[in-house]
Amino acid sequence: MDNSDIHMIYVLLDGVGDLPHPDLDGKTPLEAANTPILDKLSKNGVIGEVISVGKGIAPESDIAVFNMLGYKFHHSDYAGRGVIEAIGIGIDFKNGDLALRGNYATLDDQGVIIDRRAGRHIEKEDANGIAKEIEAKIEFSHPNTSVVVAPTIGHRVTVRIRADSTKLSSKITNTDPAYSNIGGMGVAKAVGDYLEIEKCLPLEETEEAKITSKLVNEFNEQSIKIMKESHINKKRKEQNKKLLSCILLRDAGNKYPDVIPINEKYSMNFSCIVDMPVELGISDILEMKAFEAGGLTDYEEKARVAAKAMETQNAIYVHLKGPDEFGHDGDAIGKKKNIEEIDQRFFKTLLDNIDPNKVAIVISADHSTPCINKGHSDDPVPVLVSANFIKNDGTTRMTEKQAKKGSIGLIQGAEVVETALKLIKSQI
Repeated sequence: MDNSDIHMIYVLLDGVGDLPHPDLDGKTPLEAANTPILDKLSKNGVIGEVISVGKGIAPESDIAVFNMLGYKFHHSDYAGRGVIEAIGIGIDFKNGDLALRGNYATLDDQGVIIDRRAGRHIEKEDANGIAKEIEAKIEFSHPNTSVVVAPTIGHRVTVRIRADSTKLSSKITNTDPAYSNIGGMGVAKAVGDYLEIEKCLPLEETEEAKITSKLVNEFNEQSIKIMKESHINKKRKEQNKKLLSCILLRDAGNKYPDVIPINEKYSMNFSCIVDMPVELGISDILEMKAFEAGGLTDYEEKARVAAKAMETQNAIYVHLKGPDEFGHDGDAIGKKKNIEEIDQRFFKTLLDNIDPNKVAIVISADHSTPCINKGHSDDPVPVLVSANFIKNDGTTRMTEKQAKKGSIGLIQGAEVVETALKLIKSQI
């Protein structure tokens, strides 16, 4: 049997992994949640643990998803999240441009960051209006330098800087104090409550890196001033909304990624259902067909589209964002309820629309987002491979604790797809 005979729905529950929480009587959200459908799938499958990127690395979503799809980059080969998101939202990007991921954030009068996400839910007209003001008013010292400021979803922004006469460098530090740039990969830092914007510094002694860090600092200083004087923020202040005081920048990239398309890699029709700019960028880069399936929480629609895709595709990767946001907000009860909602609305609908004698379901996460940390961690996440033809390994629930006992064992994120395919082929 080759891969083209397999039918597999691969679901990543964003940030679902967690640690025991006092609000849940010392359980994780997965353990505390009432999940009859996930339990049924677990009793019909085998389970294990995954370190998505590497031991000791609390990964960002971009590099975590690439790994969970089987792409393990060496630091020097990675394009950077800024580039991935720029491609995902269709910004004109070419080698030598600088692309960065940004967050609208709120500062107090002393310049201390009081909200890294400016309230998270930002009206489109405010996000776009301030972006246009920055583009129109900023003046760089380097000749023929321009900027695109593109808000995406909520607090998220993509920034592209182009200097016509100079190739810009990705070897610079972040201004976002919550993330380090380690060899081109964004890694979450353990941070306290007191955070300030960091100065962008060159990471190598080249003219390009020095020019690039100078341009980023000019963007930072001028955009803060422009935002402070913006009529949009005056209006937000009157309405008691969090101000859009600055854009925290991270994950610089300056080149288009060079990868093997996913269908070529696995010799199958591999498609996806994704929503966020970073995932859309990954789907473009891997040449993976993306199906339309409603908005972020249209779980039934996503399940129906995934099931229907099995008529024309061998595999479909579905990314469900929900749990991660509750993790970042430190809301363990909300995360538990969201898992229960996904169980009933997504997985129940999915099982109602597929034949589990023919279609395998693989479930995991791109990373853990523990509520007690309010950020990504390097903790392993569970992985489940389920179908009527998979012999159960004695596990009954997809939880962090049971994952340690499962027959799959502890594997790397880049091994998940191949491991699942081998398991399915061995038992189908």
